[in-house]
Amino acid sequence: VCRPSEMGAVAVALYNAVSAGTAPNFGNKKLNDTIVKAANDLKRGNGLVVCGSNDVNVQTVVNAINDRIGANGTTINWAVTSNYRQGIDGDIVNLTNAMNAGQVGAIFIHGVNPAYEYFQGAKFAEGLKKVPVTVSFADRMDETAQLCKYVIPDHHFLESWGDAEPKTGYFSLMQPGIAPIFKTRAFQDSLLKWAGSATTYGQYWNQYWMGKLGSQENFDLALQDGVIEPAGEAAAGGAGFGGNVAAAVAAIAAKKPATGKELLVYQKVSMGHGGCWSNNPWIQEMPDPITKSTWDNYACVSPKTAYELDAELTSITEVDNKKHVITIETATGGKIELPIVVVPGMHNDVIAVAVGYGRNEKVGRAAANTGKNAYPLLAWNGATFDSSVPITKFAKSGGFHDIAITQTHLSYEGRPIVREYTLGEFSQHPNLLIEAREKEIGHYTHLPWMEGHETGGESANAHGAAAAHGAPAEHSTHNPETPASDPLEEGYRENGTLYPNYISPGIHWGMSIDLNSCIGCGACVIGCQAENNISVVGKTHVLKAQEMHWLRIDRYFSGMPNEPETIQTVFQPMLCQHCDNAPCENVCPVAATPHSSEGLNMMTYNRCIGTKYCANNCPYKVRHFNWMDWNGADCFDDNLYEDGRRDDMNDDLTRMVLNPDVTVRSRGVMEKCTFCVQRLQDAKLTAKKLGRPLQDGEARTACQQACPTDAILFGNVNDKNSAIYKLRRQEQRERMYYVLEHIHTLPNINYLAQVRNTDVIVGGDEKLDGLMNEHI
Repeated sequence: VCRPSEMGAVAVALYNAVSAGTAPNFGNKKLNDTIVKAANDLKRGNGLVVCGSNDVNVQTVVNAINDRIGANGTTINWAVTSNYRQGIDGDIVNLTNAMNAGQVGAIFIHGVNPAYEYFQGAKFAEGLKKVPVTVSFADRMDETAQLCKYVIPDHHFLESWGDAEPKTGYFSLMQPGIAPIFKTRAFQDSLLKWAGSATTYGQYWNQYWMGKLGSQENFDLALQDGVIEPAGEAAAGGAGFGGNVAAAVAAIAAKKPATGKELLVYQKVSMGHGGCWSNNPWIQEMPDPITKSTWDNYACVSPKTAYELDAELTSITEVDNKKHVITIETATGGKIELPIVVVPGMHNDVIAVAVGYGRNEKVGRAAANTGKNAYPLLAWNGATFDSSVPITKFAKSGGFHDIAITQTHLSYEGRPIVREYTLGEFSQHPNLLIEAREKEIGHYTHLPWMEGHETGGESANAHGAAAAHGAPAEHSTHNPETPASDPLEEGYRENGTLYPNYISPGIHWGMSIDLNSCIGCGACVIGCQAENNISVVGKTHVLKAQEMHWLRIDRYFSGMPNEPETIQTVFQPMLCQHCDNAPCENVCPVAATPHSSEGLNMMTYNRCIGTKYCANNCPYKVRHFNWMDWNGADCFDDNLYEDGRRDDMNDDLTRMVLNPDVTVRSRGVMEKCTFCVQRLQDAKLTAKKLGRPLQDGEARTACQQACPTDAILFGNVNDKNSAIYKLRRQEQRERMYYVLEHIHTLPNINYLAQVRNTDVIVGGDEKLDGLMNEHI
């Protein structure tokens, strides 16, 4: 763990270790050891170092490292370059100065909001007043559009023609999905019209791509696909490194790391650049991947810093939503007051604040007066913007602020909810998890009076649950046509309970979630929300733990709270497990949550009377009750919940985002994940119309489709040719496990254990896991 201002020095140390074997000499032994190990790994080949710094000197050193390890032309293909983030920081600085000097006659603004997101937004606003012609193409009244003389709103992207080349040779084509809803005009049409052209941008765009693609047939096919890819994979292209490493190293050395506390301004994964999604209630209510906070920004501090502020993180304070407010002053003159959220793993001398908050009231009800604007805290170093600046003063202001946090407990307490192994131990003993599961449930895979006491296998299967009730073995519910299961699972399924074993002779849906691949980004959460009409409840009700997300991502920390370099983090998506022996089903007095023959734990909304027995009996805590009429689904007058912030969700226009295939639930009804049953039905009906069986991969859940790392796999576990069957029984059998398997809920969601490329697993170790020992 290092400061942001030390990143340049760390890059130089890594370069020296790779090129000359020079040992790093930082004051932190853990950091030194990490650099040495990284250098040794990079020397083995097939490596790559990625730079996240905005400093050209750091980027130069990183390029030099990649050149030294032979990455150019192997892991880095210079024939295919990324075309993202091509802006130059100095251009906006020069523009602002020119406007204030009266040197700009007209300015056209599209896709940016400098009055808000520029670190000297007030100076930009003053300069804008001195420009005779100011035109904004913003599709909403953002802070910059409010200052312009003319606002010519652009189409929404779903109403527009357009294209993009995110990387060399790969083109993405945009075409209107709907006609314009409002009186808007494509900004390209405005420019063409003002230039005296009679051609519309749609005509211009079509002519351009028709010429590029050569024929109407090729054009139609490309438009249908939406993308144009190269005919073949581009040959890996290398490039000789010509950067001045010595000058870059000297510049980094001259820029001394900050002393004392340091402020880092960062961009949330959910909010987008410039807070472009800050008026979207979905995004405001999406829990932050690390802090699990909603509806606010805050100052992230380490447990040690919190202790210095007399706001110690304990098992008591972690559940208190009232957070101390602190005042932060920076060396560049910035000042901000924010509540603190304690985050294990934060550097003890770093405080982090997210951008995208503190928007103008005219931007929208969800964004207005939500958090504070952190963009003015950025600094200009003469070449680029610095996201980290020294702190000159920070102290408690004496006040408190409620932060709506959806997960208040940080540790999984060493319980087998999460399974973690080091790469070394898992490579040497790949059956560790299998043996752990056998030790946990193996005793229950056979009946006590059975001869041999086999663990699963034919003997256990031959008797089954029917034998447990005294029935003859030949009347067992075991179905020989059902695809063979793991003997451990089969024996436990039939003999580990007094309940009968129900089978799914046809389709049986299942899901697998890979903890190695999950990065906790929350894309699955929003994908599920959009697909299944999940309600936004607002900050007041999130504070009461009444959020409605069907899928949550549990984030767990392990390690010593005051030693950030010891902290290990794991993300675990948690949703309805669709248990074949579901505890929620047999407690519902009106049978509102039955089980389908395909393994789904279903919800019958118009039968539910809201007893909440099912939620009380769910060991995974994945059921959610509609405490209010969030969406106007009730037929009662004056029953719609309004809080003045999330209410745009119920406008006639915004309600167009509702999925017509999914019921909008009313007050007093329980709801939960359905495995996107509407998608499953659609896939089955499509296959039926084509006169063939459903094929693997044709039915996909929204969370699976949204996941950027393919951490979620879904399919028919009874199909031996399906990807999920092969994953469970062959490819990842050693890593597979079920959460709370020992209570015999028989979940239809399995997880793949996390295998860490580290020397030690901290979670659950009494000597290393202070968070567990302190029950934080």
